[in-house]
Amino acid sequence: MSTISTARQGSVAVIRFGEPPVNSLGARTRAELTAAVDAAVADPAVTAIVIAGQNGLFSAGADIREFGTPAMLAAPNLHNVIASVETSPKPVVAAIEGNCLGGGLELALGCHYRVASEGARLGLPEVKIGLLPGAGGTQRLPRLIGVENAINVILGGEPVPAKLFKGSPLLDALVAGDPVPSAVALAAEKAAALAAGGKLPKARDRKVPGGANEALLGFARTTVGATFPNFPAPLKCLDAIEAAATKSFDEGLARERELFGELMLTPVSRALRNAFFAERAAAKIPDVPESTPTRTIGAAAVIGAGTMGTGIAINFLNAGIPVKLLEVGQEALDKGVARIRDTYAGQVKKGRLKPADAEARAALLTPTLRYEDVGGADIVIEAVFEDMAVKEKVFGTLDKVMKPGAILATNTSTLDVDHIAAITKRPADVIGTHFFSPANVMRLLEVVRGKATAKDVLATTMKLAKSLKKTAVVSGVCDGFIGNRMIEQYSRQALFMVDEGASPAEIDGAIEKFGFAMGPFRMSDLAGNDIGWHIRKRRAIEHPQMAYSKIGDKLCELGRFGQKTQAGWYDYRPGDRTAYPSKVVDDLIAANRAAIGVKPRRLDAREIVDRLVLALVNEAARILEEGIALRASDIDVVYLTGYGFPVWRGGPMCYADELGVYAVAQRMRELGRNPYGDPGFWTPAPLIQRLAASGGAFNSVGARS
Repeated sequence: MSTISTARQGSVAVIRFGEPPVNSLGARTRAELTAAVDAAVADPAVTAIVIAGQNGLFSAGADIREFGTPAMLAAPNLHNVIASVETSPKPVVAAIEGNCLGGGLELALGCHYRVASEGARLGLPEVKIGLLPGAGGTQRLPRLIGVENAINVILGGEPVPAKLFKGSPLLDALVAGDPVPSAVALAAEKAAALAAGGKLPKARDRKVPGGANEALLGFARTTVGATFPNFPAPLKCLDAIEAAATKSFDEGLARERELFGELMLTPVSRALRNAFFAERAAAKIPDVPESTPTRTIGAAAVIGAGTMGTGIAINFLNAGIPVKLLEVGQEALDKGVARIRDTYAGQVKKGRLKPADAEARAALLTPTLRYEDVGGADIVIEAVFEDMAVKEKVFGTLDKVMKPGAILATNTSTLDVDHIAAITKRPADVIGTHFFSPANVMRLLEVVRGKATAKDVLATTMKLAKSLKKTAVVSGVCDGFIGNRMIEQYSRQALFMVDEGASPAEIDGAIEKFGFAMGPFRMSDLAGNDIGWHIRKRRAIEHPQMAYSKIGDKLCELGRFGQKTQAGWYDYRPGDRTAYPSKVVDDLIAANRAAIGVKPRRLDAREIVDRLVLALVNEAARILEEGIALRASDIDVVYLTGYGFPVWRGGPMCYADELGVYAVAQRMRELGRNPYGDPGFWTPAPLIQRLAASGGAFNSVGARS
């Protein structure tokens, strides 16, 4: 709910606006703020106006929930608000504290003067959602800080410390602490100067400084075109900045509006906006309110000092949480501790971490060989080999040694969390925390909610994820959860296509051109081909009806596990991660095709991409219908943050919506005519069939709110 307050300090009206949590400039706030400014202008007792935010911040900008809705254009729009400020006959001073971003900064630029606290941060982040600043930001900012600095701010999209603009026309004063008292004093001073015949400065009336703007813009275009080939917004931003430098203010503003409108309609902007909202929605669990009490996490323990376990431990150390790292053997434990220290040494060498900070973090680590030593931790995360018998033994021991109220978490990537919980006498305390490798780098954390997992355990884990700087997505219990259950179908189709005639390099190349960070075969070589082999062996026992190509198993039987053995789907050289074509693999593939009686054919890039991506979509639809994922956008978050899905396509479900679910269903039926790609799999999931029939979309499914 928007709140506006006006208080007088002498003859200065101080207008504060607020719309929790970030003081966004939604329709109601805009209307009330404009009314407050107009009232202050009409009040003869008021000689000047100060505009400030509430709760320690100015504004994070427009309410992007309104984008594409009537509320976005409802009068007064942001242009109207800024005009009411800019045309005020009385001095208007922006008192900037905390974040002043997007439309919030554009509002401040429309004020006659600006006072900022030293800790304030200014920025125009619209490029991150595929847009440009659409309320004069591309026109006023270059007039105040020049073209080069405006390019850096607008294309960078990141908040910039206000102190960097000290001495520029952007800021009239930079102060310690609350900026309102200084803003009030400045407002009174400028009111007196105006009464004595002075003029009110307006950013729109300034000329863009600099004599090399054409060259700067040309260089920026070349750089941006090469760096962001799939994103139209950066080049459109440059077009708008060029208009500021070469046209009148009103002409430039018209050009900005035109470009903004064009970007609003692009699939890329829709995808980026989907990703923005999806991350925020993922933190909301319908039956676990934000007021749910959480448990204190002051100390952690990690079981297993391998690559995954040490990566998980580093997350806690980075967050300032002491960690006890347990292994069953001294040699393995020593290797794990060395791996952690080497990670910090590498960050120090690259200048990402100060030596003292690295030592302070490493000092929070306590290695141990005894389970009894970890019993006092508030959370323990098991990160041992992906085998149920091994995990049963670990959890049986943890149940005995962990203190009451401790959270018992498993890092399993596929196994049954409910079965693991049943090993203990406290299944309500058990939860899945599936980190992604490398665990200290990857943002995604799948939080697996068991049927007995207590709500406070789930709420605590989601809160902890934020402390660890992870993007958490809740999953129900099934084999592979959200991400790996889907990727199995993706990988199955990749192997079928090798049988049918495509090479690993052709498949990787097609999907990487589509935008994936890495194709399925390079990804498998990086993760270890033996991981998929282990899963296929388990599938053969648990789900013997599931069809697989045998080529992956035959590769592993040769010991070609990927980069760790310098031989997988590709050949590798010592110290070189480059994937080189392998004659051994070519011969193996040819022999396998002959053995199964398949005459190879050419698969074009469209078929390769459709079979890989739509395999994800079909399995995701089943996951949604089963309630494993709460909402379609959660699935998009998993794939954007954990599996390298191209962000400008918004995730697999957003991409399917962009294609149209009806068209997706048609294409699946076409792919089902191929006798070699498991035709039964390509029957569109029931949810897809219903959405196709009704004209619906995935991202209207579920509890996204």
